[in-house]
Amino acid sequence: MKDKSSSVARFYSFLMARYQGEIHTLTGAVLCQPIDEFNRPARGDYAAPRVPPSDGEVTALFTAWRESLPSSRKYLPAARDYLAASLWRRVGLRINETAMLDIRDWRPDLGPSGKIHVRFGKGSVGRGPKSRLVPGINAANDLLTWWLTDVRHQFDDQWDNPDAPLLPSERHDPHTGEAGRAGADALRKGLAQAVTRWLPDWATPERRLTPHGLRHFCASSLYANGVGLKAIQDLLGHSWLSTTTLYIHVHDDHIEKAWREANSRVTARLIGE
Repeated sequence: MKDKSSSVARFYSFLMARYQGEIHTLTGAVLCQPIDEFNRPARGDYAAPRVPPSDGEVTALFTAWRESLPSSRKYLPAARDYLAASLWRRVGLRINETAMLDIRDWRPDLGPSGKIHVRFGKGSVGRGPKSRLVPGINAANDLLTWWLTDVRHQFDDQWDNPDAPLLPSERHDPHTGEAGRAGADALRKGLAQAVTRWLPDWATPERRLTPHGLRHFCASSLYANGVGLKAIQDLLGHSWLSTTTLYIHVHDDHIEKAWREANSRVTARLIGE
């Protein structure tokens, strides 16, 4: 059923993109997508939820990580890995999206917080990358300003080349002297080492904090702070709202809390009357 639904959705998306006007001219009918985001079945392989750490645990991890940077044996890769993980935590970027960022992809001139141009977002099967603009909210803009002002130029002299990688590798091309692009494995390893050191409870085989886990944390944290599901969907680059809902993990007492708040509002209205 899931495959049939997805096939129908792709077919209608194609018709609407290519032939919407012609179909309306010939038939007078406005073509609509019959498989909306609420009717689309969820993927079965999401059965095991990726519950992220608490706010306190993530804050403790990144605070200790940030404070350790000046004394790191290898400051530059440590600062790079910290920035990458901060983007996963704060704006929910995927690890491959992060690794493929170039300097030009940070656009501080767009919007009140600037925007990150994600050119290699995860697209549908067979349709290639799906780009999006991610606002530099949640202090991501301050982190990128710090990175480009104080750190990036220490890797090589390509700091003002818009086509140079935003997150470079330690290794340089022997012919050009330019730093290569840091791979996803290097960024993943940087997070794993930090978690092992400062959040060891989340470095076990049974419960391991990964880049994707921080993406879940980002969604859950924003939702808990009042950001709507649609906004979180756009931020994460999900095609379907049903996928976004699987990233939201709330406290065990959220139903009771919502019930208390709803009753408080009803009581306030009755008293006011």
